[in-house]
Amino acid sequence: MAPLPLLAAACLACTLAMFGTGLSDLRQMLATKSVENIQFLPFLTTDVNNLSWLGYGCLKRDWTLIAVNTIGAALQSLYILAYLYYSPAKRPVLLRSLLLLAVLAAGYGYFTLLIADAQMRLARLGLFCSVFTISMYLSPLADLAKIVRSKSTRCLSFPLTITTFLASTSWTLYGLQLRDPYIMVPNVPGIITSVVRFWLFWRYPPGQDKPYRPLHA
Repeated sequence: MAPLPLLAAACLACTLAMFGTGLSDLRQMLATKSVENIQFLPFLTTDVNNLSWLGYGCLKRDWTLIAVNTIGAALQSLYILAYLYYSPAKRPVLLRSLLLLAVLAAGYGYFTLLIADAQMRLARLGLFCSVFTISMYLSPLADLAKIVRSKSTRCLSFPLTITTFLASTSWTLYGLQLRDPYIMVPNVPGIITSVVRFWLFWRYPPGQDKPYRPLHA
């Protein structure tokens, strides 16, 4: 297996590349001054995920986790602010953002005030991060079923699929090297769902979305 510093560098590079795919949404918002065809929920859930893993990294004193999730949380917060600025319906977006802050404050209070033992705190937070990450990776399964029914991969992002696969693989190996199941296990579904997406791209190529209709003489 690759040495730990090499795996750490791979985790950093691949995860930041995955986060960077959201820059296309940011460019679209800046260019069109609109949030049309852009979903807000992925920004919010990814921000919660980044901040949760940042807390885990601080408790574990893992600088790879700290660096990746600090940058990731900053990017997701930037996307949220841009969405809030350009969204015509600011109230629901603001309420969801405030709900995020309330959940984070409650979580911080729970893990810092109610759990005194440091090892127990690390284990509980690691379990929460793992479950939340797994739910994020499994949430698009309903969309994948729609793709099979429609036989079109137009709504899938191939760059995001590649970066998700590389990031999930890097983190799985990193967790395996550290013998940390909270890092290793939740990234396995990311590998599996990415492989399923690769198969969908192979089975339903983007250029073949429209059925072929032969011309009649």
